[in-house]
Amino acid sequence: MAVIKQAFVLGAGLGTRLRPLTDEVPKPLVPIFHKPLITFAFDHLIGAGIERFCVNTHHQPQRFAETFPTGSYRGLPLQFRQEPVLLETGGGIANVADLLGDEPFLVYNADILSDLPLAPLLAEHQRSGNIVTLALRSQAGPQHISLDRHTGRLVDIRNLLGTGAPEEFVFTGIYAVEPEFHRWLQPGVKRSVIPTFLEMIRRGAKLGGVVIDEGHWWDVGTRSAYMQLHRDLPSLPFPHYAAPHDGAWRAAIHGSATVAEGATLRGCSVAGAGSHIGADAVLEDTIAWPGAQIASRSDLRNCIVRSHRKAEGTLRDIDV
Repeated sequence: MAVIKQAFVLGAGLGTRLRPLTDEVPKPLVPIFHKPLITFAFDHLIGAGIERFCVNTHHQPQRFAETFPTGSYRGLPLQFRQEPVLLETGGGIANVADLLGDEPFLVYNADILSDLPLAPLLAEHQRSGNIVTLALRSQAGPQHISLDRHTGRLVDIRNLLGTGAPEEFVFTGIYAVEPEFHRWLQPGVKRSVIPTFLEMIRRGAKLGGVVIDEGHWWDVGTRSAYMQLHRDLPSLPFPHYAAPHDGAWRAAIHGSATVAEGATLRGCSVAGAGSHIGADAVLEDTIAWPGAQIASRSDLRNCIVRSHRKAEGTLRDIDV
């Protein structure tokens, strides 16, 4: 099998569970401290040897062009493929088959943030001769995957095949794929990848998994998960792959933010790039996105103020 040098990053989701945060920005571009979420995926993949990226888009596609105006990230090329009609995971992969060509690739969901080691996934994929190899975890998360630990092959997903096999593992949304997989997909059809995986199991095709419990893994799909991530990250040596080139990304106050006299930031509060925190304002567990404006003497707790929005007064548990 060829060495994997390209990745398809799934960026087309609507981010419904994060609304209204995703009304004006795609979920993969929401800021985690001072980095767009999708750039953690890019950094993780670059650390595993990936040299080129394909990203599907749907909601607010122009935001990707604004975020990556050179069509590259850290000097590596990004190709964007717009989906006017959402195709889900299986349809999304089929829709970029021409961009991926006849080479293997990694698939990575853009709404996760992780530093689990990818070397074991790549090694198992190479060793096994699988068409698809999933990165799995046995830790916290929705445990839907049944895996035969002796053969390394998937047995069932959510017991949809009625095997009764124990559902012990979490599907991380990261998987290694051979170009042969394209033949299992139908271009132009909106379809999750899960029915295709089930058909592969039925027909005895080589669909495998490897359990990787090292490192960290978050599904950043809900507001509560987004806020918890900002509570967790300051105390963790995470992620090792982002530190070399932008280690200041997790500062509570961005270098271009202005915090007026008497303003206080507590807990997991963040002042994003170009934001302004007015005099005597109090922010507790509150995240101000780039360009957000917090009026003087405001009192915000467990709030998120979106880019270029203004918040004032006493606010609790809301998104502005």
